[in-house]
Amino acid sequence: MADRKLFALVAVLIGISIVLTYSLSAYITLLFDLHQFHFAVRQALFGILSIFVMWLLAQGDPEKHLSIVGFTLFIGSTLLMVAMPFLPESLVSAVGGAKRWIKFFGFSIAPVEFFKIGFVYFLAWSFSRKLGHHGGMGVKEEYIRFAPYGIVFVGAMFVIAFIQNDLGQVVVLGLTLLFMLMFAGSSFRFFLTLLSGAVLFFLFFIFTAEHRILRIKSWWALAQNTVLEVFPEAVAAQLRVPTEVEPYQIGHSLNAIHNGGLFGAGLSNGTFKLGFLSEVHTDFVLAGLAEEFGFLGVFVVVALFMMMLQRIFKIANRVQDTKNYLFSLGVGLLLAFAFLVNAYGISGITPIKGISVPFLSYGGSTILAASIGIGMVLMISKNAQRS
Repeated sequence: MADRKLFALVAVLIGISIVLTYSLSAYITLLFDLHQFHFAVRQALFGILSIFVMWLLAQGDPEKHLSIVGFTLFIGSTLLMVAMPFLPESLVSAVGGAKRWIKFFGFSIAPVEFFKIGFVYFLAWSFSRKLGHHGGMGVKEEYIRFAPYGIVFVGAMFVIAFIQNDLGQVVVLGLTLLFMLMFAGSSFRFFLTLLSGAVLFFLFFIFTAEHRILRIKSWWALAQNTVLEVFPEAVAAQLRVPTEVEPYQIGHSLNAIHNGGLFGAGLSNGTFKLGFLSEVHTDFVLAGLAEEFGFLGVFVVVALFMMMLQRIFKIANRVQDTKNYLFSLGVGLLLAFAFLVNAYGISGITPIKGISVPFLSYGGSTILAASIGIGMVLMISKNAQRS
């Protein structure tokens, strides 16, 4: 029997997302003269579909159906992402010159969301066949063993970071890959050298795009006063950026969080969603949650999310098959890193990456892809050892 607690926790988070979408999209619906339930109905449709897909996948046999679903996601979404730049505008939606969404019966589907789940499955499948304990291997030998995966990741990174201009997704996928490598049996020394290389590549991507440099400056304008207090004034003066690049979005996000206090302003009573935070029901959903439901509301959501991750990692720990263990672990890591990257961004700890909060942010692709990942974990949970 599939893990009922995991299924229930995800269903509750999806229900919360529908309520938040209705409340936080109020200004957008007025601005674009849409029906007040426009976004809520769409989120509800995808939410119901996602819950059904989770249930349907949970009925499958992991020995027969898991690989079919995993490779279909990996291969299908890869082909779509490669083809998207060449598709006509009638079939794809472009934002900032980057084609990220495919139009489908009045909805927009983001293939990258499904690629992340497929990529994690591909890594789990391949790692379980090729990797194992490093057994005293040198770093050079481990790099040789890792080379094919590095090539695949660089190819995915090129498509996502350059063609789709979405560095945030690369960060989440890169972190997931690194930790899956470590749990697959690589040495800690290899992990550190790979992490160092990833940081250098990340810096390269930042400094080769003007909009990313401006985003870093915007974040630094908020964080600099706190950080530079520990430096001598002569050094601090060189590192300080002009105040005119003060971060508009992060500032309002922090004000929304502060305005919520302990108990929040109440459902639909938030003010920073009224044009101060752009589309708060998507990337800034946690800030909107904090304003309307306060610290207690955020605590409840974080607790639910942590309980969900605990169930996923518990399933991973109890399965005997290495591939299923690594896949379940990878799905948990993918969801955890996405949540952390978003939470750190809206609170000003790190630059904003444009990453959605799994199961909470508005967006059909995000919620459906994450639910497929959970459904596959539920399928695996039927073979997990019971304690």
